[in-house]
Amino acid sequence: MSRNGKTSRGAPPFSLYERLIAGRLLFATRKDGGVALMSIIAFVGVALAVAALIAVMSIMNGFRYELVSRLLGVDGHVYVQAPNMSLEEAAKLQGRLTELGPVETVYPMVAGQALASTQGAVAPVVIRGVTPQDMAETPFLVEKLNNGGSPEFGEGRNGGEVVYTGKRLAEQLGLSIGDAITIISPQGAQTPFGTSVRRKSYLIGDYIEIGLTELDGVLVYMPLDQAQLFLGKGDQVDQVEVRLNNPDEIDAGVQAVRAALSPGYFVFDWRDRNRSLFNALQVERMAMRLILMLVVLIAALNIISGFTMMVRNKAGDIAILRTVGAPRAAIMRVFLMSGASLGALGTLTGLILGVLFCEFIGPIQGFLEFIFQTNLFDAEVYGLDHLPARIDYAEVGFVAFWGFLVSVVVTLIPAWFAARVDPVEALRYE
Repeated sequence: MSRNGKTSRGAPPFSLYERLIAGRLLFATRKDGGVALMSIIAFVGVALAVAALIAVMSIMNGFRYELVSRLLGVDGHVYVQAPNMSLEEAAKLQGRLTELGPVETVYPMVAGQALASTQGAVAPVVIRGVTPQDMAETPFLVEKLNNGGSPEFGEGRNGGEVVYTGKRLAEQLGLSIGDAITIISPQGAQTPFGTSVRRKSYLIGDYIEIGLTELDGVLVYMPLDQAQLFLGKGDQVDQVEVRLNNPDEIDAGVQAVRAALSPGYFVFDWRDRNRSLFNALQVERMAMRLILMLVVLIAALNIISGFTMMVRNKAGDIAILRTVGAPRAAIMRVFLMSGASLGALGTLTGLILGVLFCEFIGPIQGFLEFIFQTNLFDAEVYGLDHLPARIDYAEVGFVAFWGFLVSVVVTLIPAWFAARVDPVEALRYE
């Protein structure tokens, strides 16, 4: 009780003197060099773990974005199929679906597999038949044409004889723009001696380079009329492909397309068509995030060892604080603030390093390739011609929260031991 009859109170939690003591603990003196070394190790471990988490997740986001964007650049977002769909029926669907709000473009498509051959070389190809008008209305494909396309594409009888090939396919066959490429289809006419093989020579009007080696090595774009003739489709098309204004709103787009069609049409989207790839990307992303979160936790565990040593070295100082009136909660808060500050500094440093690494990943890759004189990112293996990185700042915020959270949680253990120090025992041999 004070003289005026009111109960005296100590300093409020996290007061100035608690913060000052926490700062003194964080910056150990020379005689506590061992503790300082453990603190440095914990700081570096948290920083590197957080930086690695950001870098790896950003690279995986980059892979996913590049793969999906290039796949959707070539393929449609939503597909409509029906048995024996004629070109006239497809044209009616095209007019009906184009009026929908979420829809950007609609075009009929003919697709098939064949073989491309030249002198001494053979390669499997995927034929995609589209009209020149529909291809011109697909900005992604127009941008990927090496010379902007050929004015002869789609001109002439039955669509002409000019095709576009993947750049990698042409390189594998040793062909250039203007050269002839022979395409062989096993789906020929039926004869008394079996199925005859259909083969025809075309002129390469231009290269198309998607950036995915799996596509650039097989694609052959034909005018729709010529693809129907060569593949023996008659007047039929395989499907109608729909592109949306916003591919991220795929569910709303599928519902709108289904609502506009009568029963009998099969509607699906790019996720159904690439289900294994989509699921693999999702599982890999979640697994990698979990593993790297555990790495951050393991790195933060170094704080326990460092601050446990600090509690033992500072037992006498803790006992003195206790004897002058510092409560157990204040001692616990002091060590908690010190450990949390160490974790926060490590997390902040890791965030900066991780973001800088992702922003300058191109020059870093080039520098390492120059130093080691090797190709660190082989397009043959990874399917992309560069190492992508796409920063998701919502994910960066989650990483910052996780790094700080584990730093606080692991500091609770040594802070609790510090609060349990017995002043009598600690000062007995002082």
